[in-house]
Amino acid sequence: MAQTDFNDLMWFPAVAEEGNFTRAAAKLGVVQSTLSHRIKKLETRMAMRLLARTTRSVSTTEAG
Repeated sequence: MAQTDFNDLMWFPAVAEEGNFTRAAAKLGVVQSTLSHRIKKLETRMAMRLLARTTRSVSTTEAG
């Protein structure tokens, strides 16, 4: 079982609220690519998709 990084759990709501990885990353003070990568790893560990991504926005799925 992979170890949970609690930053991933704290960062998810910021992405969901902002609806955009770039704005969420700026708000959190992290690099956008790092934030995106960590959320993807969180989804992998949970074995479910939490965010629906398009080229212009991000929204939560039913699970998210």
